[in-house]
Amino acid sequence: MADNVTYASYLDLGRVLAAQHPASDAHDELLFIIVHQASELWLKLCLHELTAARECIEADNLRPAFKMLARVARAQQQLIQSWDVLSTMTPHDYSAIRPHLGASSGFQSAQYRMMEFMLGGRDGRHVKLHKSNEDWAPRLEAERGRASLYDAAIHLLARRGFAIDAAAAARDTTAPYQHNASVEAAWAAIYRDPQDHWDLYELAEKLVDLEYHFQRWRFGHLKTVERIIGFKRGTGGTPGVPYLEGVLKQAFFPELLSVRTAI
Repeated sequence: MADNVTYASYLDLGRVLAAQHPASDAHDELLFIIVHQASELWLKLCLHELTAARECIEADNLRPAFKMLARVARAQQQLIQSWDVLSTMTPHDYSAIRPHLGASSGFQSAQYRMMEFMLGGRDGRHVKLHKSNEDWAPRLEAERGRASLYDAAIHLLARRGFAIDAAAAARDTTAPYQHNASVEAAWAAIYRDPQDHWDLYELAEKLVDLEYHFQRWRFGHLKTVERIIGFKRGTGGTPGVPYLEGVLKQAFFPELLSVRTAI
């Protein structure tokens, strides 16, 4: 059977390369489609790695998790660089495409929302947007009901003997995460003495990398939108740039940022 496998058949290139269906004669529409399709593939990889990494953290098996989290950070760099390609589109170029987009918007990306949910940014209102999007609404709702990647890390801190408040260790995972002093104190102890807590120290830095790259992706999105459409409303009904500015203020792992001031 393997002798019959070709590069094209293994990658299913027939379907992949035939999956672009421009709705206009605009030259830049192919660019627009490919950038977003490629981003969805990178997001698929990120979700694959984050799922396995969380399982490793829950099992206190951190070494494999480090490789997975590092891979997610590299994939995030690809997502960030995609904005550099898309930003070659001018306002005139985009104006030829926008009438054909209808109400479609990156805001509707279920995989992006799932990644946000896995990291801990969970707003139940977003689940409703995916009720007609295959099985994504129940998948997102199920994710809200389980420990996020950061919750898994906090539970590990508690199992390792750090004094973690019940408000953080046994919190309602469907609710937004709130900064907790006991979690900050645990990370502070780790950062002050990394030699005694090296694997937890490395876990902390891997999580910081994730948030850093996620925020860089958000910032790249904001600046690309600003460059191409200015302050027009987004096609999905969001306020556009003001909305993107707002999400930049949302942190997934607040104690890993505040601990830098504490120490």
